[in-house]
Amino acid sequence: MTSVSPVHSADPPAAVSRTTGATSGSLELRHITVRYGRGRGAVTAVDDAQLEVPAGSVVGLVGGSGSGKSTLGRAAVGLVPIAAGQVLVDGVDMGRRPRRGPVQMVFQDPFASLDPRMTIGASVAEAVPRGGDRAQRASEVARHLDLVGIDPGMGSRLPHALSGGQRQRVALARALAARPAVLVADEITSALDVSVQGAVLNLVRDLQRELGFALLFISHNLAVVRYIADRIAVMDHGVIVENGLTTQVLEDPAHEYTRALLSSVPRIGQPLPDAQVEAL
Repeated sequence: MTSVSPVHSADPPAAVSRTTGATSGSLELRHITVRYGRGRGAVTAVDDAQLEVPAGSVVGLVGGSGSGKSTLGRAAVGLVPIAAGQVLVDGVDMGRRPRRGPVQMVFQDPFASLDPRMTIGASVAEAVPRGGDRAQRASEVARHLDLVGIDPGMGSRLPHALSGGQRQRVALARALAARPAVLVADEITSALDVSVQGAVLNLVRDLQRELGFALLFISHNLAVVRYIADRIAVMDHGVIVENGLTTQVLEDPAHEYTRALLSSVPRIGQPLPDAQVEAL
């Protein structure tokens, strides 16, 4: 089961949104290496990856299954140990802090990321930084639910009573309630019905623009990344093989793996390549 998004609070970077208290800061992943296992059987999932998400920007991280993109995102949040490297927010090494509050994550499976025994209001309340009385915390919960398009009156419901799209909105509210400087979104629309994917994607894009947090958007869907990202990093076998402006990477890719990813995306009016037809 996917781990519940970390929500521990920490001293936030200086720039704070007046709307929700969300913070704005930069994320730097410096020479990150992640290995699973030990000795000869060890597998390197991420190999010396370097990536920067400037404050207030959206960086898309794309790659095929097993490319290491989700592992890198989890390393940024502190959900997997790193064998080497640093995670920095506004230049501050997060590895030297016991809590990783400035960086929050929204996962692919919205049901697995919420405690099924906890009401959605309680889940969001758990993420609100300590301080204030019960009424103030309840107000924060209602404000964040409303921010993502969920009626605050639904706060007493359990996750199973919500649709997939609603659960993902709650997961987003929970992450934002922690006042992150950086949000990591890992394949957040891929588990949803096609009918609601666009609405959730638009919501994330609009909230990022309104609140100004840095966003690392992880996806295998190049069309989605083109829509939302300012820059794109391409990952293959644990290595970031290309990194640049979205238009530059998609219109004039420098690496053969990027070109292969682009060639696998069907275009309107063009037949599918034979390999894709055979796979259907």
